[in-house]
Amino acid sequence: MKLKYIICGFVVLTLLAGCAKPPVAEMDSAKDAVSRAENDQYAQLYGSGSLSRARDSLKRMEDEANSKRYDAAKTHATEAIAAAERAIADGKTGLANAKIESGNLIAGLKPIIEETERNINGARYNQLKLDFTQINGDFKNAKDDAEQAEKYQTNEKYKEAMEKGTSARVTLSSINQKIAAATPRKKS
Repeated sequence: MKLKYIICGFVVLTLLAGCAKPPVAEMDSAKDAVSRAENDQYAQLYGSGSLSRARDSLKRMEDEANSKRYDAAKTHATEAIAAAERAIADGKTGLANAKIESGNLIAGLKPIIEETERNINGARYNQLKLDFTQINGDFKNAKDDAEQAEKYQTNEKYKEAMEKGTSARVTLSSINQKIAAATPRKKS
C-alpha cells in the first residue's frame, strides 16, 4: 500500500514539474528595467558597473529560462531589476557629484588665472630668461580652456567641463613652475 502512495506522489511531482511555467512577468520586468537603464545617459556614464551587472543577470535569466530552470531564472530576473535600478541611482549620484566637482574646479580657476597673470607680468618686469611668446600662448590656451569649461558646466556637460578645467589648471601650473625656475637675464 505504501508503494502505491509513493508511486502516486512521484507521478504527481513529475506532472507538477512538467507543468512549471517560466516567470514571464518577472522576466518582462527585468527586460524593461535593463532597457530603462541602458537608455539613461547618466546610468551609462556614471553607473556602468551596475549596468553591466544588470546585463549579465539578464543574460543568465534568459539562459536559465531556456534550460527550463525557472526558479533560477526568476532569481536572475530579480537581480537584473535590482542592478538596473542601481545603475540609474548611480547615474543620478554620479551626475550630482560631477556637477559639484566640476563647479569647484571651475571656481578655483579664476584666482589661479589672476595669479599666473601677475607672475607673468612680474617675470617680464624682472626680465627673467623665459620664452614669453610661448608663455603667452600657453596662458591664452589655459584661459580658453577655462572659458570652455564654464560653457560645458552651463550646458550640464560636467565630464567635458572637468576635462577642460583640468587642462587649464595643468597649463597654469606649468607656467608658474617655469616662472619660479627662471633666472634673471644679465644686465649689460
